[in-house]
Amino acid sequence: MFAEQQGVNNMLTPTYLFNENELRSFLEDRKAKLFQEIESQDVNYILNVSITDFCNHLNEKYKLEMPVLDEKNIVVDQQEKDIGHPITMHRVKGTRITYFIPFAGDSNLFRFKPSTFTYNPPKGIVKETELCIIFDGFEQNSERVKQDFDDKLIEIKNWLGWVSKQITQFNEALVRDIELEIKYRREKLLNDRKLVADLGFPLKKREDISSTYVVPEFRRKIAPKPTASTEAFKPEPAINMEDYNHILDVVNNMALIMERSPRSFKTMNEEDIRQHILVHLNGHYHGQATGETFNFQGKTDILVRHEEKNIFVAECKFWKGAEGLIDTINQILKYVSWRDTKTAIFIFNRNKNLSSVLSQIPEIVQRHPNFKRKLEYSSETGFRFVLHHKDDKNRELFLTIIVFEVPNESN
Repeated sequence: MFAEQQGVNNMLTPTYLFNENELRSFLEDRKAKLFQEIESQDVNYILNVSITDFCNHLNEKYKLEMPVLDEKNIVVDQQEKDIGHPITMHRVKGTRITYFIPFAGDSNLFRFKPSTFTYNPPKGIVKETELCIIFDGFEQNSERVKQDFDDKLIEIKNWLGWVSKQITQFNEALVRDIELEIKYRREKLLNDRKLVADLGFPLKKREDISSTYVVPEFRRKIAPKPTASTEAFKPEPAINMEDYNHILDVVNNMALIMERSPRSFKTMNEEDIRQHILVHLNGHYHGQATGETFNFQGKTDILVRHEEKNIFVAECKFWKGAEGLIDTINQILKYVSWRDTKTAIFIFNRNKNLSSVLSQIPEIVQRHPNFKRKLEYSSETGFRFVLHHKDDKNRELFLTIIVFEVPNESN
């Protein structure tokens, strides 16, 4: 190792670090190349690919890894070196001390000047995974060289700290910027083809009912670059997010009904509670041709169909632990076949610790092989995830899980 280090030592001269170009310009150029890559993708690839997978691929490609110095494995070398005498200016024999500091991360980040800087940057020689700090002099003193190196190391770490602030901001914004750019291009392509942005259609709401459900005061009974087809994209209808969230809001109100009328629900089984949910949902929406938007179809508890395809699927289950939830997710995946399908699982919790049940759900779903990511969902007892279709990772679906506390017979 020292032979290689001495070769570098003899050939290269230290130069100023963090002084080549502005870091801000480098990051702007990098983001421009990212957007250019998105724009250069085939039209049908953008329309068919999983946004999650493509985002992950681009994020891994364009995010930057800060150099992290490995101070525990620093080594030092000494050799004789011809050095210009500061008085006579003649080349005379002196001593060169070289510190070799291993690091992990992007070596290019030693080149750029951060927005916070001084006018006297440190000098060094940057290799792919190693930073060399050199001290030339006559009659070198170990204590003085050690102190000079400690001072230089602190200076370099200060500069890396300034660089790190901008790199952290860049990396944190990267996923959001990538997703927005991909979605913007998808929406533009869909609009060019005269399709609505979400490929959806609105369910026809009853005109004789208020836009939000009002709980009655009292009533006894009442969820690497990914491959994708470049074949012509075929648009597929899906329930839009507004109606998806409204359906979930209606179902969520069932929790309030159960809280206010515990006697009516304490002896109800899964099917009875499900029937109450269906009554309220059918009170809000007209059906598609059959007059029954929400039906029992096979073993599926609640579904919306359009053109003989399931576009909203929900299962109602009492909490039976992790295995029961995994089985229910697999059951959901068996029924869905359309892009951007909206699904839900309504869990009825009886005789179990609600906090314990809620704490288990995210971990259970994230262990599922079809899990892609967890989404923000403003509900104390609800969660939202993105999963992929059982046969195609590019076909994604929303899964919202809502837990209801159901009264038991002892209440």
